[in-house]
Formats: sequence, structure tokens, C-alpha cells
Amino acid sequence: MDLKILVVLLFIGLVISLTSSLIFLLKDIESPSKRGLYALGIRISLAVLLMGTIFYGLYTGKLGSGAPWDTKFTKEQIKQQTQQQLDQQNKKQ
Repeated sequence: MDLKILVVLLFIGLVISLTSSLIFLLKDIESPSKRGLYALGIRISLAVLLMGTIFYGLYTGKLGSGAPWDTKFTKEQIKQQTQQQLDQQNKKQ
């Protein structure tokens, strides 16, 4: 199974568990039922699995960030960028 699909499924399960816990909390105000506590345990387990899956994906390189501010420059790219900036400054002068 693709790692991204697993992350999405775990996140959806986390939201469902959170919603069910809220419903149990509102319904079982005066009863000694432990449904809310069990839902909390499931939510914590799903959150730990989700974080572990994300860390595994980042560590192995199967997941990554595509944000423009999170680019990883190689030394060659940095040299080229610096040279371009110097060339632009020289043209202005």
C-alpha cells in the first residue's frame, strides 16, 4: 500500500475517533460508561501510528516536502545561484 494512502487513512480514522469520542462524552454525561475512555485510547493509538508512519516515510525518503521554502540546495546549485547574483550585480554597475 502506498505510504501516502496509509497516512490519509490514519488521519481519517483519527478524525472519526475524535468525533465518536465527542458524541460519547455528550451522551454519557451522567452514566459510568467507559466508551469515551476507549475512544481516547483508540485516538492515541492512531495518532502514534500516524506519527510513526510519517517519520518512517520522511526517514526513508518516501515522503517529502514540496513546499517552496523547504528546498534543499546542493552545493552546485548554491554556487550557480551565487554566480547568477554576482553577474546581475556586475551588469548593474
